[in-house]
Amino acid sequence: MDTFKTLASRGLLIVDDDRAVREMLAEGLSSFGYTTRTASSAEEALRVINELSPAVVLSDIDMPGENGFELLRRIKGSDPDLDVIMVTGAIDAGTAVHAIRHGASDYVTKPFNLDEVQIVIDRTLEKRRLLLENRDYQERLEELVTLRTHEVTEKKREVERLFGELQQSYESSLQALVTALDFRDNETQGHSYRVVEYAILVAGKLGVGDPALSWVRRGAILHDVGKIGVPDAILRKPGKLTAEEWAEMRKHPEMGFRMLEHVAFFEPALDIVLSHQERWDGSGYPRGLAGEQIPLGARIFAVVDTFDAMTSNRPYRAALSIQDARDEIQRCRGTQFDPKVADAFLAIDHRLWQQIRDRVHSDILALDEQVRRITR
Repeated sequence: MDTFKTLASRGLLIVDDDRAVREMLAEGLSSFGYTTRTASSAEEALRVINELSPAVVLSDIDMPGENGFELLRRIKGSDPDLDVIMVTGAIDAGTAVHAIRHGASDYVTKPFNLDEVQIVIDRTLEKRRLLLENRDYQERLEELVTLRTHEVTEKKREVERLFGELQQSYESSLQALVTALDFRDNETQGHSYRVVEYAILVAGKLGVGDPALSWVRRGAILHDVGKIGVPDAILRKPGKLTAEEWAEMRKHPEMGFRMLEHVAFFEPALDIVLSHQERWDGSGYPRGLAGEQIPLGARIFAVVDTFDAMTSNRPYRAALSIQDARDEIQRCRGTQFDPKVADAFLAIDHRLWQQIRDRVHSDILALDEQVRRITR
């Protein structure tokens, strides 16, 4: 209701070339509490509007010079929110529709009934009040939405930052675990770092993208975590393992899976941990999966894991050359290895494998030096 009073206090402008009509309307509407001004022409009306900014204009249609429709057009052109009520001397539906269509808020007819004129003015002011309050509500709502959107965006950034820190913490923990495993198993030092890079390279060749690529990477990092449960006498044995020792070693995929299965963060990576020793022909372990029953990440890892084993020195045999290892991958295509994965591996320039080996070797030497400095 305050908005209504504010609008009404801005007053009314009565525009009519007939002085008697102007004075009658001004006197009558003043008695209802309105502040009124009058103008005898469109030009005078525009000057008053610029001076006073009235809430409502009552304008006669038939006036010499610019008529009421022309005044209406000029008012709406400069201030679309100023309400104009047209005054017509005849009950003409066509004239009324024309006035409304061109921006008039309402119309009244001569001869006047001041009570009806008051009702039309009050109705016009009430409509304007509702319009202004709705507009104000919309603006405040937009501001509120903008504010809330900003708050949500900031919260989202904060969550993303914290999630990134959590991921980094997990990654650091993984790297520490892998380093510990590699130092424990002297024969395979650097193995985990190499197979991670190999697996990412082959997965990329197969068109694997994030987030799946990230889980291939994490699965490759974690693949041998179950070896924590393998006795040192077996894990670090310099010669070939006996049948009983192999039976114990073959438990490491399931042990690794059981160690990590309750950690939700690692769940998508556990396919590689559990299935990296499966074979395409079904002769692998621990579950004897075959073909595409084996998760893709595990099929990728099986190739690069075997490749790294063949190209690494062992006490009981020297490392194969990269080319000899590639020939062996080709020979086992379709039996031990998924043919598509083997083909992707073989399509990668052999020099990339040597570059990865050299880089990891350099990193391991640097890490060894750091350990020596710490333990002196």
